[in-house]
Amino acid sequence: MSTAKEMKDAAKELSSLVSGLEFSSPVSCVYNPLEYAWDPHEQYLERFSGSKKKVLFLGMNPGPWGMAQTGIPFGEIPAVRDWMGIDCEVMRPDPEHPKRPVEGFNCSRSEVSGRRLWGLFAERFGTAESFFEDHFVVNYCPLVFMEESGKNRTPDKLPSNEKRRLDSICDEHLERILDILKPEWAVGVGAFAESKVSTVSEKLSFPMKVTRVLHPSPASPAANRDWSGTAQKQLKESGIWR
Repeated sequence: MSTAKEMKDAAKELSSLVSGLEFSSPVSCVYNPLEYAWDPHEQYLERFSGSKKKVLFLGMNPGPWGMAQTGIPFGEIPAVRDWMGIDCEVMRPDPEHPKRPVEGFNCSRSEVSGRRLWGLFAERFGTAESFFEDHFVVNYCPLVFMEESGKNRTPDKLPSNEKRRLDSICDEHLERILDILKPEWAVGVGAFAESKVSTVSEKLSFPMKVTRVLHPSPASPAANRDWSGTAQKQLKESGIWR
């Protein structure tokens, strides 16, 4: 079986398992982009996950203006459409939060974290093909959580019982994709992702090093002071990039 087919099967199973979970207030609406934005996600896996990787970058979960719209991790629209060359129809989630509509590739909002992350990769590698030859990007959790106000709620803020069920599924999926891609390095984008991949790495049958880069979120004051320079410095200091 091809690596891309294994990755697609793993994503389908993850999507199915998390769709069966229930979440309590203050979460009022949950999106699963692996369902309604499957077409672009499938293209992403088919085009870029077809081989073993040296480095896997792991994010937390989809952002409302990134993967929630495009189905691609950190999916800033110009990066996905113009750099990766992926542009296809995205369905609508059901139910859809009135303050967080899914407009797919017509969305005019920018996912700042994605703009920074993919912008760094484009600057360093030039083409998407060159970047994905040895690198890949995934999220730990595929779901978007919203409160009644429309405010984004990250999975680390869920009640412990809900978090436990979700983490069990996401840990198993992460272990599975690490086993498929066999990276030398796993890079947590932020402390949360680093902690998750560190936990899962203990179960692997092959050696893998774990590190992290500063999360590019505009909510982080440190990220707003030359995030690209900081991330490159961290990747060079760990020995991943030269």
